[in-house]
Amino acid sequence: MTKSLQELLSSIRPVDMSLTASVQTRLDDLTKPRGSLGRLEEIAMKYALATGTCEPVLKRKKVFCFAADHGVAVEGVSAFPAEVTPQMVYNMLGGGAAISVLSRHAGADLEVIDMGVNHDFPEHPLLRSSKIRYGTSNCALGPAMSVDEAIRAVMTGASLAIEARQQGYDLLATGELGIGNTTPATALYAALLGLPVETITGRGTGLDDDGLARKVEVLRRVLETNRASLSTPLETLAAVGGFEIAGICGLILGAASVGMPVVVDGFISSSAAVVAMKLSCKVGDYLFFSHLSNEQGHRAVMQRLGAVPILDLDLRLGEGTGAALAMQVIEASLKIYHEMATFSSARVSGKNS
Repeated sequence: MTKSLQELLSSIRPVDMSLTASVQTRLDDLTKPRGSLGRLEEIAMKYALATGTCEPVLKRKKVFCFAADHGVAVEGVSAFPAEVTPQMVYNMLGGGAAISVLSRHAGADLEVIDMGVNHDFPEHPLLRSSKIRYGTSNCALGPAMSVDEAIRAVMTGASLAIEARQQGYDLLATGELGIGNTTPATALYAALLGLPVETITGRGTGLDDDGLARKVEVLRRVLETNRASLSTPLETLAAVGGFEIAGICGLILGAASVGMPVVVDGFISSSAAVVAMKLSCKVGDYLFFSHLSNEQGHRAVMQRLGAVPILDLDLRLGEGTGAALAMQVIEASLKIYHEMATFSSARVSGKNS
């Protein structure tokens, strides 16, 4: 592990739980029965603790969509060909992708990060070139990337989060794009959480039964081939992960290091969150899991993490779509926290004692 990554991990602090009583007092004084706004109150509490203040603000939001290709796609683990990755990047840059629409709807800025797409893009104001390589190696035959490449990708994501904080952003969201990337995500869950491949492998972009069986077999080979490289979270990320997953992991770590909460998208983004949580046990306090993916296995992952996603809409697109939607729920919770009248200010009678 490089010195820069070690310093990043050591800079992450646990949230200040001493603020809990003050935040709860404010929530309880709002003109409603205590706890009647349910998870909105929990979300406001978590956001306040993550940002380290009883007066949390949410003015600027940003979605980072990390894109990369995967060598394992040649094994037939996706219903779509690899050339769809750059095509969808162009769709995002043109404003026509689902995440483009939902980011605009949420009032969030969108930036696409080319971590390793097998294509050269022209310059574009919404695109940042951070290419590690033109796609990972086939992890069914050996490591997807070197440990050095994984560290570079992680540190790239971390620098984006730190830069976003300096630019005045208050809340970040993760998104991803890459044909075949449910396979490395599944491999990471199996390796890091001990979940059985057979029960967490899903159909991704729409595999039929034969395709699903082939994907399970490929995943078994991925884990067996890289068995010797699964001893630490970082080595596991390098062996079976992807450049975009490593970038998201870094974004999470970087955001936590500067006290900024992150909304985690679905199945693939959650695998990056698992790596980040394995690298630093403190980062979970800064994470909002946006939605329960329709992708098979995500429920088991959330249960293993003890996480309750904000939404359950049967989404399985990725890109950050669920995270963009959940951002609006988080924003609503803070509007309640700040704008709703209190019993003391509105002269509304409280509950009979």
